[in-house]
Formats: sequence, structure tokens, C-alpha cells
Amino acid sequence: MSPMRLIILAVAGIAAVVAAFLVRGMVSESPEPTVVAQTETIVKEVEVSQVKVLVAASDLPIGTLLSPSDFRWADWPERTVNPGYFTEEDHSDAMEKLAGSVVRTSLFAEEPILPQKIVQKGETGFMAALLSPGKRAVSVEISPESASAGFILPDDRVDVILTYEVEVQQGEEMVEQTTVVTAMENVRVLAIDQLFGEVDGAPALTGSTATLELTPEEAELISLAARKATISLTLRSHADAGENNGETIARLDLIDDDQGGRGNQIVIFRNGNMSTGG
Repeated sequence: MSPMRLIILAVAGIAAVVAAFLVRGMVSESPEPTVVAQTETIVKEVEVSQVKVLVAASDLPIGTLLSPSDFRWADWPERTVNPGYFTEEDHSDAMEKLAGSVVRTSLFAEEPILPQKIVQKGETGFMAALLSPGKRAVSVEISPESASAGFILPDDRVDVILTYEVEVQQGEEMVEQTTVVTAMENVRVLAIDQLFGEVDGAPALTGSTATLELTPEEAELISLAARKATISLTLRSHADAGENNGETIARLDLIDDDQGGRGNQIVIFRNGNMSTGG
């Protein structure tokens, strides 16, 4: 074998050995697999002591006459319970006892009931809280015959009818003639005697006075009517309560009518006190 051929074989052998070392080095330097440590999050539940608190079942505007359905018992954190709240543990009959009260300050749904935000029956200012803004409470004498046989209840709507005698010319003589006129329509009844809300099991109530919600001008008309005529109340259907946007329609022109006769006594509430006129 020639010397040149030996040299070529030697160089090829050396190159093969170098390549083998290079490959081995690359394999040994390859990175180790990365292990990602996962941290487990532990959520610990802490039990909070709760009590049942009386709250508003829905939004209740000022003047709302409350019923048991306006309330509900709601879970409330014990450490945040206000001393004025009604709790089921201490006031289990609160729904029934507070029924018939009137909202003094607007209540929002789920808001706890506080004594300062309502006026309970018998408290000073109850009637004033029951009145709509700008209205007055006026009471007139009634009887079963003049008040739909006693079937009128608080928060009903009625028409006020006047019956009185007028003198008319018949030939050469003046004779009395009975006149009937509807003086007011869609009047809200606030109370029958001292009853300010419906009573279960009492379909008919024969009170001696009915308290009506009127504007100052309408109060003047009913006061004049009570002096001049017999007043009758006729019960309206609930379907008609929204007529004229729920407002009373009154014949205020009758105030200037000087015809009349004799009627009932009028009682006007001022600041929770009654004043009587004849």
C-alpha cells in the first residue's frame, strides 16, 4: 500500500474519532427535564353565626299601609344586628303586630325594619303618615244605610253623594224638591271609626264615621256639604280605582251653591287631634 493511501486512511480515522467525541459531548450536555412544582391552594370555610331578621319583602314607599305579606325573615350576620331590628327569636309575632302600620320613611327590598321608619297603630302621627302628600283627613258621619250597608273598608274607593232639598217655582208657589248630586268620585277611605286596616273575618263594619282623604279644596266642599245635605257613600269597584290617575274628581263649583238644607257633623284632623264643627 502506498504511503499516500496510508495518510488518507489515517486522517479519515482521526476525523471519525473526533466526530464520535463531539456527538458524545452534545448528548451529555442536553438539559435535564424540568419539573414544575404545583402549589395546592386550600380554602378554609369559616362558619358565620346568623339570626333571622325582619326585612321588607319589596320596595315600600312612604304612606304604605303594611300587611304581613310586606315582610319576610332573612338571614343576617349576628355580629352586625342592630339592637332596633326585629329578630325572629325575640319577636316571632312581629309580622302580625306590625300589620296595619304605615311607612314613615321609604324602605327598600331586603332592608331591615326599624321602629323609627314606621308608624304603628295608636302612635301619635299615625293618620298624618297615612296621608298622601298634599292631602287632608276629613271625617263625616255615616250610617249603614248611607255607607253601602257597612261593606266599606279602609283603603276602599267611594263616591260621595249629596241629597238635599231645594225650593223650586211651581206656578205661583214655591215648593221643596229633593235634589241628588254626586259631589265627589274616587275618594280614598282612610278609616272607618278607629279602624285603619282590613280585619280578617269582618266582611261588614257598621262604623259611625268615615275618614276620607281629600285635598284642602275638597275638604271645604265636604264641610259645606255636611252642613247642607245628607251624605251617602257608594262603594266603587277596584277596577275603577285608577280612573283619573287615582285622583278624586270633585264638583268644586258646588261650594258657591247657596241652596241647601241640613246635614251631618264634620270632623277634621289637625296634627293628630280632632276638631268638630257644626
